[in-house]
Amino acid sequence: MATTIKVTGADVPADAPLRRSTHSHVNLKSNGTSPPKPLAPMRTTYMKKKYRHVAAAHSKPRTSCLSHDSETSPSFLGFRNLMVIVLIVGNLRLMIENIRKYGVLICIRCHDYRSQDLILGAALYFIIPCHLFLAYIVELVAAQQARSSLKAGKKRSGTATPGGSYVASDEEKQKFQSTWKMIAWIHGINITFCLGITSFIVYFFIHHPLIGTLSEVHAIIVWLKTASYAFTNRDLRHAYLHPSKRDEDALPEIYNSCPYPQNITLGNLTYFWWAPTLVYQPVYPRTTKIRWIFVAKRMAEVFGLNAFMWIASAQYAAPVLRNSLDKMASLDLFSILERLMKLSTISLVIWLAGFFALFQSFLNALAEVMKFGDREFYTDWWNSPSVGVYWRTWNKPVYQFMKRHVFSPLVGRGWSPGAASIVVFVFSGVLHELLVGVPTHNIIGVAFVGMVAQLPLIALTTPLEKMQAALLYFFAWQAKYGSVSPAGKSYLAK
Repeated sequence: MATTIKVTGADVPADAPLRRSTHSHVNLKSNGTSPPKPLAPMRTTYMKKKYRHVAAAHSKPRTSCLSHDSETSPSFLGFRNLMVIVLIVGNLRLMIENIRKYGVLICIRCHDYRSQDLILGAALYFIIPCHLFLAYIVELVAAQQARSSLKAGKKRSGTATPGGSYVASDEEKQKFQSTWKMIAWIHGINITFCLGITSFIVYFFIHHPLIGTLSEVHAIIVWLKTASYAFTNRDLRHAYLHPSKRDEDALPEIYNSCPYPQNITLGNLTYFWWAPTLVYQPVYPRTTKIRWIFVAKRMAEVFGLNAFMWIASAQYAAPVLRNSLDKMASLDLFSILERLMKLSTISLVIWLAGFFALFQSFLNALAEVMKFGDREFYTDWWNSPSVGVYWRTWNKPVYQFMKRHVFSPLVGRGWSPGAASIVVFVFSGVLHELLVGVPTHNIIGVAFVGMVAQLPLIALTTPLEKMQAALLYFFAWQAKYGSVSPAGKSYLAK
């Protein structure tokens, strides 16, 4: 069978001559007067072949995609998507089953938003920052005293080295330490009074846990920020009065644009108050503009995820906890274990939603508004090879504060890393107990024990066990004061 060629849609034998049209520019005579006409576009030429069943499907040695001998690592993106779908479908099934069993327990009108709660919450929101202003006054006085010590012509008892360093005398060292002790006492009394008064008002006078939690979180954040503000300015003041050219005493290069005491301004402290960090610096990496669409998207995620967490906890988690009280009272271990496993699923979902809402959505929105450049609020804690790595990666703002102002100073003073870690976890346990126990009016020590117990059990615990204790406080509040519809209350009472 002769091979054919397709030319402009016509099949002709391959060995037959091609006959051109009389209008083709190739047949024009050299003395022709008519101009050549453009050729019509030609289709792609292809060869028709007879299919042969001898193609080599196996031409070289290859390994399976999931085999350890595979040269390239496969992508598991599809498995991740599948697991997400399974998680969503599984929990939707449980929630549908819950609605069929208990009915709709969501009741916005049943929430007890007392006017007293709103008034006290608003008052605390404006009173708490006043303690930051007091801290600014203290540091402003200390900065003015430092300036006066370096006035031109004023004789100092220390020794200036040719390299530009200054070695303080014993008298100057003693004076600096005594001044710092007085400043530290003022700061300590100021912020502790702020946190104590806030905790007292929230525990005894604010009923609703959301308003109480916002007030308590604000007070704890101001406590930590003020401590960082005081410690950092102390070291900056020391470097200002006793300059050193040694590499280990050098300040970060980013601080050169705002040296001490130029950083002691109300605007600088106000920015630190709103910045999404607990560690004070005179200067932070900044962005150039605010992307308001980005902010709107992140805030929409915050509101959506918070609504989801409220519905999931009120509709599903609270009834499971209520139904577990009689099993706990009778010490039915197998039933308690079954209830805890049932509760752990929705608790995990609520925790993941809360983590994304806070660290990814809210903090990124706040950083965008403040033009805050460093937005590493967490790293890939889900790939943590150990619990210790998890604690260092899932909440970077708190980790950076603890490392900079608690752990590293203690180690620098001769403490062992183990002893310094005990102090860190005890301090963190106290803060967690205040954060979840005061707003829910249930200071039972579970959060504190859970944090301290991480030390001996750090090799055995899983990263998500920590949040179970925190959720118990909210579920306990739901069981005591929570809002359910009248129909749901009558059903649960049966």
